[in-house]
Amino acid sequence: MRAPLVTLAATLALAACGSPDPDTDGDGTISMEEAQASLEASGAVKPQPGQYRASVELLDFQAPGAPPNATEMMQGMFQRTFEYCLSPEEAERGFEEMAKTSQNGDCSFETFEADGNDIDAVMVCTGGGMGEMRVTLDGSGDETSSEMTMSMQGDFSGEGEGSMTMTTKHERIGDCPA
Repeated sequence: MRAPLVTLAATLALAACGSPDPDTDGDGTISMEEAQASLEASGAVKPQPGQYRASVELLDFQAPGAPPNATEMMQGMFQRTFEYCLSPEEAERGFEEMAKTSQNGDCSFETFEADGNDIDAVMVCTGGGMGEMRVTLDGSGDETSSEMTMSMQGDFSGEGEGSMTMTTKHERIGDCPA
């Protein structure tokens, strides 16, 4: 369920480093391209290439008609730890590349604030078979790690509004295997 958003959130946290007003066209929303341009203009920190360990933890899940143990069931689906290699080319592309691969539908930001290593943003995605999904991102990161809390609200079950909150942590653990 929009699992690529986890990767986007982590990349945003790794990239955050003080951004100017990103709504350059003044239309009231911030496109992925405007967010990327804002980060680049601010001299944003990019993640270092290397081997990373990522962990995802589901904190809460609420949906209409969901059984009482829905959070526990969803934790079994989302709670995991995995490793991945970030190549020098992927690290250089940073947010831009991850944003392209993270979209499952049409996404833009309502707000996008990066200050130092902290980020606070609200993204709205439509399409992807789930209607409108509102994602609040709050976290921090640097060149080798990030921690992000994501709260999502939308129609998860096709029966009405629901919500899900999760945290992601990414940490560089060394060089990529040869």
